[in-house]
Amino acid sequence: QVQLVESGGGLVQPGGSLRLSCAASGIFSRLYSMAWFRQGPGKQRDLVASITDDGSTAYADSVKGRFTISRDNAKNMMYLQMSSLKPEDTAVYYCRVLDFWGRGTQVTVSS
Repeated sequence: QVQLVESGGGLVQPGGSLRLSCAASGIFSRLYSMAWFRQGPGKQRDLVASITDDGSTAYADSVKGRFTISRDNAKNMMYLQMSSLKPEDTAVYYCRVLDFWGRGTQVTVSS
């Protein structure tokens, strides 16, 4: 049974940082691309960043230079380091591998 579990969300002030984690089980995630998506209030779910099995990365324009995606294949983990956070980054953040999704972790950026 494939499980993806996100963690690390919370409330942070504008300009602050958070690190999200995604723990994968039941799947050899090292064989696949992985990605972070987010869904803000009243918005569709959008791609934030992706990382291939060999470590190539891609980012949405809105987060380039502020977010960094990474993975640890030995631990079956993926991360999203978020810096210079803005109120518009407020969303539920989801990790995805193939057609499998986690339940998400809430990130709220507010003073």
